[in-house]
Amino acid sequence: MHLPRLVLPLLVGASFALAQNGKPDAEGFIRDWLLLAPCPIESGNGAGEIDKKQFATEAQPAAKEGASESVNGKSLTWRKISTPAFYIDFREFNPKEPEQVAGWAVAYVVVSADKSGLTLHLNSNDQGKVYLNGKELVKFTDTRTLEKDAEDKATGVTLKKGVNVLVLKVINEENNWQGSVRFFDGAKPFTDFKVATAP
Repeated sequence: MHLPRLVLPLLVGASFALAQNGKPDAEGFIRDWLLLAPCPIESGNGAGEIDKKQFATEAQPAAKEGASESVNGKSLTWRKISTPAFYIDFREFNPKEPEQVAGWAVAYVVVSADKSGLTLHLNSNDQGKVYLNGKELVKFTDTRTLEKDAEDKATGVTLKKGVNVLVLKVINEENNWQGSVRFFDGAKPFTDFKVATAP
């Protein structure tokens, strides 16, 4: 049975959007996330807001697609996204409120055995922070543009066997609002894990 001609482009587009199939890409970048945004911040104070927890469980939220989160008195909903590029473009998913805002992305990183000695790489535009299993690993407190290999790093990172909760927080003061995360094992991207978008 042949599908109608008009349906095929839609199927191709959907396949492309979900191309990672629960895995990091070849360069180690995570592209499947649960997204929570936007949360307005104090204008021009991204450096202060990156260290402020806008909701109580920010470091290890129970993120689930469709679930609501109260953030600074505002109700936001977790959304499942897949990114075509190596980074999250928060503005793409929040075109109406792209500046003086904070956003969060959660991925459940699943490994079959404990893996230690990893390096976590963070990139962000502007301020960024990464938590792993409730612990802050690395942050950047200034404004900048996103450059693929200009990353802040946390060394000696361990992924425990089973599910690990990875949280990326990115603040945008103005212009672009982007962020990315990947792991390295020595000099090579670490890709031997699954990425889930449900707890």
